[in-house]
Amino acid sequence: MADNIARPAAPPPAVKAKKRPKELAVINQAGCTGCEVCIEFCPVDCMLTVPGPEYDQHKKLVEIDLDICIGCKLCVKYCPWETIEMIPSAEAFSVATSWTLRSVLPQADWIQNAPGIEVVQEGPLPLPGTKIT
Repeated sequence: MADNIARPAAPPPAVKAKKRPKELAVINQAGCTGCEVCIEFCPVDCMLTVPGPEYDQHKKLVEIDLDICIGCKLCVKYCPWETIEMIPSAEAFSVATSWTLRSVLPQADWIQNAPGIEVVQEGPLPLPGTKIT
């Protein structure tokens, strides 16, 4: 008889917050040439190609999805233009806001209200890593 008693549903397991690395890679897009060398070394595919000014295919930029970056430092090591720096996680989003000129991450929290960042949602380039919602 006790088996027929309705039991309250168990609460869903708590979602653990993703632990951020101590440092995150941030690209200063003012110095980025769009050579894509850094993209080849990224083990978690957090680097995205951004069409350059006026969507010129030869003036691309690269940006890092900070929500995916694991802080491995490979992009910093292999960037031939030394335009990527490791920034402490607590400061990385504000630094990225000031160093990002153009972005393909309109859903990222740090992009949504950032002044001066042009969000590119269309262009002649295929946008690797573009998140489809």
